[in-house]
Amino acid sequence: MELAFINLGTWEIVGIVAVGILLFGSRLPSIARSLGKSVTEFKKGVKDIQHDMDEPEPKKLESKSREVDAEKVEKSEAEKVSS
Repeated sequence: MELAFINLGTWEIVGIVAVGILLFGSRLPSIARSLGKSVTEFKKGVKDIQHDMDEPEPKKLESKSREVDAEKVEKSEAEKVSS
C-alpha cells in the first residue's frame, strides 16, 4: 500500500494500528460512541431537511392567545394575597 511517498507493507500497518491501540485504547470506546452519535444526528438533520423540502407549504399555527385585562389580573392577584 502506497501512502503518498511512503510504501507501507502489511506488518507496518499492523504495527501502526497496535501502537495506536496502546496509546489511545482507553479512549477508543468513547471516541466511537461520540462518532456514532454525531452520525445519527447528521442523518436526522438530513432527514428533516428532506422532509421540509417535500412538504408543499408550511403549516400555519393558529393564534390561541387571549387578551387579558390588566385590571382583572391585578384584582385576582390582590385576592390571592389577601387570602
